[in-house]
Amino acid sequence: MKQVVLIFFFTTILLSSIEAQNPSYPYGLSFKSLFMDYQSQNGGTITDFGAYHHGFEIGLHKNINENINLVLPIKAGVVTSHDQRFENCFHKKVYGADIQGQYQFYKPDTKVIPYVMAGLGGVLEEEGDFNIQIPFGVGLNFKIKDNAYINWQSEYRYALADDRNNLHHGLGFVYLFGQPNAMEKTIEEEVEAMDSDGDGLADEIDLCPQMAGPVALKGCPDKDNDGIPDYRDDCPELAGIGIFKGCPDSDGDGISDSDDECPNKAGVKENNGCPPAAEAIDTDRDGDGVPDKMDSCPDLKGDGPNGCPKAIAVSDRDGDGVPDSSDKCPNSPGIASFGGCPDSDGDGIDDSRDRCPDTPGTVAANGCPEIARNDLSALEVAMRAVSFDTGKATLTSESYPVLNQIGQILNKYPNYNLVIEGHTDNVGSAINNQLLSERRAQACYQYLRDRVFISGDRMTHTGYGESRPVSSNDNIQGRRLNRRVVFNLVPR
Repeated sequence: MKQVVLIFFFTTILLSSIEAQNPSYPYGLSFKSLFMDYQSQNGGTITDFGAYHHGFEIGLHKNINENINLVLPIKAGVVTSHDQRFENCFHKKVYGADIQGQYQFYKPDTKVIPYVMAGLGGVLEEEGDFNIQIPFGVGLNFKIKDNAYINWQSEYRYALADDRNNLHHGLGFVYLFGQPNAMEKTIEEEVEAMDSDGDGLADEIDLCPQMAGPVALKGCPDKDNDGIPDYRDDCPELAGIGIFKGCPDSDGDGISDSDDECPNKAGVKENNGCPPAAEAIDTDRDGDGVPDKMDSCPDLKGDGPNGCPKAIAVSDRDGDGVPDSSDKCPNSPGIASFGGCPDSDGDGIDDSRDRCPDTPGTVAANGCPEIARNDLSALEVAMRAVSFDTGKATLTSESYPVLNQIGQILNKYPNYNLVIEGHTDNVGSAINNQLLSERRAQACYQYLRDRVFISGDRMTHTGYGESRPVSSNDNIQGRRLNRRVVFNLVPR
C-alpha cells in the first residue's frame, strides 16, 4: 500500500508540470479496455501479470469548468479471486459504477492533458458481497483532434470491505461533443471584451488603449490626418510630415513651421527660416550692378562677374566662379546659387545642407531618403512588442523576431542611424528605474550588434528611467504604456 501511495504522489507531481490544453466541449463519452488487478493488493505480487484480467468501461463525461470534469464510468470484468474459503484461486465476474472528478492541468496550445482523479464507487461481485470502493489515480489525454483523445488512466481503488483493494489500468478513447462552453471565448469575443476605446484593436496591442484611433496607427488618434499619431506629433492640429515630427513646412525651405520665424517665406537656417535682410539683397554700394551680397568688392566698382575690377586678382581655388571669400565650399566646384557648393546627388539640396550628399532625398528629410510609412509603423509596434523578464533586462524569446525586423529596416536605410531609448514607469526608486532603462536599451543594442550583425557605429543607446512618461502612472494601463523601448531612425 505504501509503495502505491508513493508512486501516485510522485507521478502527480510529474504530471502537474506538463502543459495542456483544456477541451472546451461540455459532454463526452469514453470507451476503455481495463486491466484489473485484484490479487497484488491482497497478498499477491504486482509483477504477476498473469493474474491480471480484462474488463471494459463506458464513461459519460461532463465538463464543469476549464479544469474540472465529472465522469460517470460503468465497469464490468472478470478478476482472480483470493477468497480464503477456496484452496485454489478461481475467476469471478464483477460489475461497478463510479462517480469521479478529474482535475486537468490547463495551459493552452499543447497536445497532452494530464490530470488527477478521485471518486466514489460501488462494486457487485458475482461470488461475494456488494462493497464500496474509493478510487484515486492519474491519467493522460493525448489530443488527436479538437474533440477526440486517446486516454490512459491508472487508479488505486481502496475498498471498505476486507481483501478487496485493487488496481485498474485503462486504455481507450474519449470523444467530446456538444456546443463549446461559453467559458472558451472566440478570439473575436476576447478582442471585443478587451477593447476599451472601441476602435477594433485589443488593449494588448493598442498603443493608445484609452483613445480611439485607426488600426493603421495602432489605435492612436490623428486629428490632422497626416499619418502621424498625435502622441508624437508636435503640430497635432496641422497636417505635416514625419521628419518634422508632424509639423508642416509651408514655404519648403527645409525648416518646419514650428521652428520657422517666417513660415510663409523661404529662408535660411542661419536666419531662423527667414530670408536674408532686404538691404543685404538689394543694395549695391559701388553701383557696379552686382548686389553687395554677391559682390566680392562691394565698395569698389568692378567690371567682372564677382563685382571686382578685372585688374584685381580674386582667389577662387576651385575655379567655380565663386570667390573663396564668399564660397561656402571653396575646395569643391559648385553652383553660385548654392553659395559655391555642389549638389552631388542632384536632389536640389546643396552638399553643405545635405545630410545624405551621395543619396537623393527630400528637403523634408534634410536631403536623405524619407522612411516608408510601413517601416515607421513597424518601429512603433516594436516599442510595445519588445519585452523583458519582470524587473530584469533579460530579453524574452518573443522579442527576437521583433529585433530581427528592426535590423532589416535599418539595413534598408544606410544613411540613417538607430537611437535606442529605454523608459520605465514610476514604480520603485527613480535610481533603480534609471539603471533598468539603461540596461534594457543596452540589451537591445547588444542583440542587434551580436545577433543581427548591425555595426555598433550605427547605433546608440540610452535610458531615461521614469522621466519621460507617455501616459499617467496612476493606473495599470498607463504604467504599462510607460514601460517601453523606443527605436528612432535619424539621418547620419
